[in-house]
Amino acid sequence: MSASAYEVRSELRGGHWVAWVVRTPDGKPDQSVLLVGQTRQEAESRARAWAEGKVGQDAASG
Repeated sequence: MSASAYEVRSELRGGHWVAWVVRTPDGKPDQSVLLVGQTRQEAESRARAWAEGKVGQDAASG
């Protein structure tokens, strides 16, 4: 898997969903980051935004 390629994985944990970005064959979360959502779709959407560098852009451009 190239550095720019990624896969989003998710699972139900307790009453919420967690998603993470995988960039290596070992399946571990990239930079140990887990993103939480009330639904699978929300968690995976947050993970994709994080992977594409969209998280925190509004705060940085302030």
